[in-house]
Amino acid sequence: MKVLIKNGRVLNPATEFDGIIDIFIEDDRISKVQENITDEADVTIDASNKLVMPGFVDIHVHFRDPGFEYKEDIITGSRAAARGGVTTVCAMPNTKPAMDNTQTLQYVLDKAKNSAVIDVMQVSAITKGQDGAELVDMEAMFNIGAIAFSEDGKSIMDINLYKESLKKAAKMGALVMAHCEDKDLVGKGVLNEGAASKKYNVDGISNSVEDVITARDIFLAKEAGAKLHISHCSTEGSLALVKMGKELGADVTVEVSPHHFILSDEDIVTADSNFKMNPPLRSKKDVNAMIQGFRDGTIDAIATDHAPHSREEKALGFSESPVGVVGIETSASLTYTALVETGVISSLEMARKMSYNPAKIIGKQETIGDISVGKYADIVIFDPDKEYAIDVEEFASKSINSPFAGKKVKGKVANTIFRGKVVYDEQK
Repeated sequence: MKVLIKNGRVLNPATEFDGIIDIFIEDDRISKVQENITDEADVTIDASNKLVMPGFVDIHVHFRDPGFEYKEDIITGSRAAARGGVTTVCAMPNTKPAMDNTQTLQYVLDKAKNSAVIDVMQVSAITKGQDGAELVDMEAMFNIGAIAFSEDGKSIMDINLYKESLKKAAKMGALVMAHCEDKDLVGKGVLNEGAASKKYNVDGISNSVEDVITARDIFLAKEAGAKLHISHCSTEGSLALVKMGKELGADVTVEVSPHHFILSDEDIVTADSNFKMNPPLRSKKDVNAMIQGFRDGTIDAIATDHAPHSREEKALGFSESPVGVVGIETSASLTYTALVETGVISSLEMARKMSYNPAKIIGKQETIGDISVGKYADIVIFDPDKEYAIDVEEFASKSINSPFAGKKVKGKVANTIFRGKVVYDEQK
């Protein structure tokens, strides 16, 4: 298969390139990046007035497979990803059974290879059953393909056990992704401790719930020499700690999700549990800190924490419904609208935060996140002028639990190409 992309504005942060140029794809690789390519192709895409970026790499998703396939599965999750311009994902380990053994890991890797339309990479749990008591066989999980280790959904509260896991990860050169939450401090918290918790008379979740574990994890990782990635950062304090950790020489990176750099707890104007997530929507001061983190470069990546739940589950209200929102199909449009259109970051920086940097964080920048000759042909073509209102009923995901339903945005994915194959075409 030969694909020719003509006249697009190519944004390639790996080489700092930003300009109008053609791209020629042969089979699964990029074979030419130059002006006025005239080679015959099986598929020709006119990308005039569109942005051509490396396929987005979302390093924090929940595809719910195995165990919760009624919410999402690898097939529907991958299709939702393609619709959002995402060509690589890292799926979190809080499945059922938990991703704590090689058999379950192999099941996901095999299913993804045989049925996903993008690359689904799997993150291993750190402890068996994610119970925080006994480490998984980290070497075995890493050797057969776990892309990283995480206890996502919780933190390991046994500090010595967590320290041991960081040492093992450092020895293997493996990445640890940290969900920073002190379970003793969170108590029965439902919403952020502030405007929303008071308005709806529910227990609040303080910033310190996240901040104290962020500090712990950064210092432990620095001491162990481990690569640490802070997931779904939401507080001013946590982001400041990451900045401090970097200055102190810790090998630490951080991601922020669109809902945390766009929405605050003041935006919860109705008792809609599609605004319930973990970490919760924080204060406007925290949101402004996230925006500043993009301006000064502290934030490395944008990841969605795509967390599907059924309509019935989310209808249970703030106290009883599960935490989490979907986001993989809307992240590019929301990012462009909230950060690029407002001048917080450039289009090239958007590509860096959504493609190249995430690829670097998981150690895959040699093959993905880069529009250069010889790299995998994973590409998203994005129309920056397309304006639309988010319609959750159009989602490819099985779930529609989005806090952005009905929101007007600017910029939309037109085409997604994975390994040289068009896996999403807005027109079709």
